[in-house]
Amino acid sequence: MALDVSRGVPGGPGAPDGPGVPRVPGAPDRGSRARRGWPRGVPRAVLSRALAVPLVISLVVLLPGYVLTQPGPGQRDAGFWLQLALTGYAGARLCAMALTRRRRLVQGAFWLFCYVAMGVAPLAQEVIGQVPTPVVGARSDTVLAISLTLVGCVAYDVGALVARFQPPDRSRRPRPQAQVARRRLWLLILVAYAGSALCILKLGGPAVFFTSRQDISETVQASGLTGSSGDSHVGSAFIRGFGTVPALLALLILMRWMITSRRARRNVPALVALGGLVLINVIVNNPVSNPRYWFLTVVFSILFTAFPRSPAVYRTALVGGVVAALLLFPFLDRFRYDSGGYHPVQSTSVLDPLTIKDYDQIGMFANTLTYVESGTGHAHGRQLAADVFFFVPRSVWHGKPLDSGVLVGRWMGMTNTNLSSPLWAELWLDFGPLGMTGGFLVLGYACARVDIRYARRTLEGSRPGTLAAVLVPVAAGYSFILLRGPLLQAAGRIGITLVCLALVTTFTASPRKTLR
Repeated sequence: MALDVSRGVPGGPGAPDGPGVPRVPGAPDRGSRARRGWPRGVPRAVLSRALAVPLVISLVVLLPGYVLTQPGPGQRDAGFWLQLALTGYAGARLCAMALTRRRRLVQGAFWLFCYVAMGVAPLAQEVIGQVPTPVVGARSDTVLAISLTLVGCVAYDVGALVARFQPPDRSRRPRPQAQVARRRLWLLILVAYAGSALCILKLGGPAVFFTSRQDISETVQASGLTGSSGDSHVGSAFIRGFGTVPALLALLILMRWMITSRRARRNVPALVALGGLVLINVIVNNPVSNPRYWFLTVVFSILFTAFPRSPAVYRTALVGGVVAALLLFPFLDRFRYDSGGYHPVQSTSVLDPLTIKDYDQIGMFANTLTYVESGTGHAHGRQLAADVFFFVPRSVWHGKPLDSGVLVGRWMGMTNTNLSSPLWAELWLDFGPLGMTGGFLVLGYACARVDIRYARRTLEGSRPGTLAAVLVPVAAGYSFILLRGPLLQAAGRIGITLVCLALVTTFTASPRKTLR
């Protein structure tokens, strides 16, 4: 059965003009296909099949095969074969996401993370015999961590499959949808300008955002935002969060409005506000002064907000994300330190950076298993409670749990506790095997439902004020941070996002008071 990956959603670009299928203004017709060089009489499914074969072979066979050919003292035990199976499974699912007829942004981001961070990178570590973070437990804990990661991936797929086969809603009654209130959008823009201006002033001016993250940290400490003891980062996180998140959301909503509404493109105040937000985001959301995962969120959200219907952009983002994550991502910490503190990666193989930087997710999952088995037991939801109530200061909540990466890192005796805690480890630490499996079932179901509604309601209808057209790309980008963990570090920006959404959201089935 051929996958038709080029047609897009009904009524979208590339959709045929047939009976009962209204043609969207601006969508290419069959004649425009020929003018762009598409072969006459060749169905797009045939072209899709030609694209699918090299993609599947590259991600599932060639890249893992290249990793296996590298020299190293790694063991060829049960853990190795399980890791190879996990890599192949995640690669096959990533190919399915790239070749699907509909854009599945959130699911695509999930499988992109799994393929790179839980698949190829740990496989390279298995082959070369070197890990980024020490694994303190027995080899059996690593084997168990790989097995549980595979279980979580399968559970995620089962949840997504259940969501896909849920009967569609046949009701013709218009239901209220989350829309951007036209008047309240200007309030969000005002908050974005004010929050970014405060952040820039507190951190010492625009120039510091183009130096290094080390310089910014020193500026934060000098300004007193870390508290008297220097251990609390609530103040600095608050300033940085309100300096970056509202500016990004306001930019995305205005972009969406400009792209889908001719009226907006004639609105001079909106154009001026958009130009100012572009400049602000260049300052506060650039890759120099921000963690790489946050900048990845910025790139994904802007890309899919600007080009929500393009199959080429969608597939390029997923496949190009693999290349960027493996070849570029480990080297993008050049701006973490100043020139004196930066030590470039010394590598003789393209795989060496995967074994000494960043990709410690499987190892930290194994360390979490060892931590639980050492006698501490499961947290029974205490870690999740700290994530949800992240805004409660420790002076009020005595005994508030540390984020999971710091907790396990201190138990390991690590001096640098800026460690990952992947979602698998977070769920295991709190709820054990059943809770972890159930959590990924629910997550897969929720992500699939979000993608289905995004395709049906957002792409098939071009209403400018539809909030999902902005939120789903942001969620897809931010999922990399949530999957990597720790969740407590990621909760702050989520809370600020919810505050911003409360400013602009209205639930209505009529576009009269929303963006048009």
